[in-house]
Amino acid sequence: MSKKKVAVEKPENESTSSQVLREILTGSPVRTLLSILVGFLVGAIFMVAFNPEVLNAMGYLFGRPADAFGAIGKTIGDGYGALFRGAIYNSQAADFAAAIRPITETLRFAAPMIMAGLGVGLGFRVGLFNIGAVGQMAFALIGVTYVATRIELPFVIHTVVAVVVAVAFAAAWGAIVGFLKARTGAHEVIVTIMLNYVALNLFSFFLRTPGLLLEEGGAGTPKSDPAAESSVLPNLFSDQYRLHWGLIIAIGATFFYWWLMERSTIGYRFRMVGFNASAAKASGIQVERTFVWAMAASAAFAGLAAANQGLTAVGGVTPSIHANIGFDAITVALLGGSRAGGIFAAGLLFGAFKAGGPAMQVVGVAPEILHVVQALIVMFIAAPPLIRALFRLPQPPKRKPISEWISARLGKPTASKAAEQKVSK
Repeated sequence: MSKKKVAVEKPENESTSSQVLREILTGSPVRTLLSILVGFLVGAIFMVAFNPEVLNAMGYLFGRPADAFGAIGKTIGDGYGALFRGAIYNSQAADFAAAIRPITETLRFAAPMIMAGLGVGLGFRVGLFNIGAVGQMAFALIGVTYVATRIELPFVIHTVVAVVVAVAFAAAWGAIVGFLKARTGAHEVIVTIMLNYVALNLFSFFLRTPGLLLEEGGAGTPKSDPAAESSVLPNLFSDQYRLHWGLIIAIGATFFYWWLMERSTIGYRFRMVGFNASAAKASGIQVERTFVWAMAASAAFAGLAAANQGLTAVGGVTPSIHANIGFDAITVALLGGSRAGGIFAAGLLFGAFKAGGPAMQVVGVAPEILHVVQALIVMFIAAPPLIRALFRLPQPPKRKPISEWISARLGKPTASKAAEQKVSK
């Protein structure tokens, strides 16, 4: 008996826009490194173009070209050399202890950006744009500051309780976004942006009102009472360095994020919803509940960043203690491809930018140059075809339809396979 071929309708591939968006949010390491390289190259062009000495030397380029090229090399070398000395190792320091202080400052600045970046990256992996890390940090700062200034507990226990409260406050604030999206279909970008204003103003209200986070109000910038010594994150080394246990928390959070997203059942559900919510729902996953849990988990990492800031503030917490870390976290998550290792490395890079920026300013490089470099890196990350065209990179392989991916994960045959098996029988 001859077998007849039956035309089977194959599941459609993802839309082009979805493929591009996923490629941006989960960029390859090679493309990321090339984006960083191009960002630094363009930054060097800006340094040269706006340096008076270089412009003066270019006036007699054809008469004395060595002077012009020497001025260009000196400007770029001084600028990025100062960045290295301010962020990694200062070879001009008086002793070794002072020479390694820059790397400790880089790690200190990087820790909260890593924690918040993990939260934003988690949202990206679930297909959610968490733009509310600033507000989630602000709301968490209310809880952590209250515990640090109003509750008396033994050392270590006090710190642990303060961190747990910060995570709980942030997770609750993030869960509101997930609930509204699940129940009403409200877009998380709009909701998180609006809740940023609510949380920031609520935080300022607590700081300005006597009896809440401070005993008596005063003129000028509102500031909370100083945190109890038993709640402050201790330094990792001697008092000459400001690096504290926030770095250890950031490292632990990175490993936890990797386990959650790559090895746990919850992370598997998160990733399936991120691939295709409709297909995940068809396979039995409760997508609405997943949105709530994902936004709560995303915000919880921002709560760790808030604890890092609130438990290290000297003399009290001010409204600007969040330092726009929540917005920097979006860049860190994009640069890190929403992966644990990538986010950690991206956080270190941006921590180096913050630590080395003042040193570049000392040698005459405008601090805005680093902001330009950061913006260009993100722009190139968000433009995969441009980087591929510049460096002649191969096109990424086409993905299988999402229905086949989910069926393979669940151990079920796809529609086409099931039809072929039926015909063969």
